[in-house]
Amino acid sequence: MSLIHNIRNRDWRGAALPAGLLAAWYAVTALEWVNTKLIVPPEKVVQVAYKYVTHGNFLEAVAASLTRDLSGFAIGSAAGILLGIVLGLSRWTERIVGPTFNTLKHISLFAWLPLISSWLGTGNSAKILFIALSAFYPVAINTFEGVRGIPRTQLEVARVYAFTRWQSVTRLILPAATPQILTGLHLALIYAWMATIGAEFLLVTADPGLGDTVIKGRAAFNVELIVFGMLIIGLVGAFFNHIAARIEARLLVWRGDKA
Repeated sequence: MSLIHNIRNRDWRGAALPAGLLAAWYAVTALEWVNTKLIVPPEKVVQVAYKYVTHGNFLEAVAASLTRDLSGFAIGSAAGILLGIVLGLSRWTERIVGPTFNTLKHISLFAWLPLISSWLGTGNSAKILFIALSAFYPVAINTFEGVRGIPRTQLEVARVYAFTRWQSVTRLILPAATPQILTGLHLALIYAWMATIGAEFLLVTADPGLGDTVIKGRAAFNVELIVFGMLIIGLVGAFFNHIAARIEARLLVWRGDKA
């Protein structure tokens, strides 16, 4: 009953546009108003998807992309939180490191690829470093702003209670900066996924991955496989965004946000 109740009460207006696009896609290909070798019918995408999932290396490709994504996200986020806290707490460090950090953050992420590939080649290490960079900047910036935004009165309370530096970080600074840190992590999760696919496109190797799946489709002029790969990439990204939003809302429920 609860499932039926949830389905009835869910706002389905967001599904109207995808349903309309799917109907239009089916109609124009069924009526052959377009070149169906370029704009393939949806049923052919379904057939290729079934074949790829049941007899191809679909699960291996998804697992490889997710492993790269989460590895780079974890490394970049941890480094971003650490640097953001240090910069937020120490004016001296901010004066030394801040100008360099602010300069480097303006370099396009993709401009790092030639240097990364020169250092590490085009294997997994290079891809994970590229993904970590994409996660690092939003987390570092948001953590810094969160720490720097802590009211001075709260810091003075910590001094009155003679908190050690570790106690100040764990009992005051991290909890107070949590909303901004979570915002940075949410952005980083999205950027990391886009960087994962970008790395698999641009640092081409024989390693499996969803980006590699799309590349194989392009090489074989298999438009069905390209469309299927793009749909899976979009669905995984939407899933990440949904999960991050749910976790953020749950952890910040004290602010009155709804999960």
